[in-house]
Amino acid sequence: QVQLVESGGGLVQAGGSLRLSCAASGRTFSRYDMGWFRQAPGKEREFVVAINWSGGITNYADSVKGRFTISRDNVKNTVFLQMNSLTPEDSAVYYCAAGARGISRSERMYDYWGQGTQVTVSS
Repeated sequence: QVQLVESGGGLVQAGGSLRLSCAASGRTFSRYDMGWFRQAPGKEREFVVAINWSGGITNYADSVKGRFTISRDNVKNTVFLQMNSLTPEDSAVYYCAAGARGISRSERMYDYWGQGTQVTVSS
């Protein structure tokens, strides 16, 4: 079993910034590809960004490109999501996920999921 725990969510004004963290335990997560997804009320879960832990390859959704940055610390088994220039459209529960079958934008390729952390951006 593996565990992923997100933190860092909260309430922020439009134009502000938040830094999310996802701490992993139970496995050697340096070998896992990691992704961030989000889900707003009444909407399906959507892809945000993914990172290949070994190759440094990243893929960003068009909606966050230039504003969000994913990074990793394999020594601490932690992945981060720096979110800048936030808008109300970014409000959602943010989930981190881990997969071992290659970097992907599809949630079907991820095996482990965190509990989510709420991000709310006010107008």
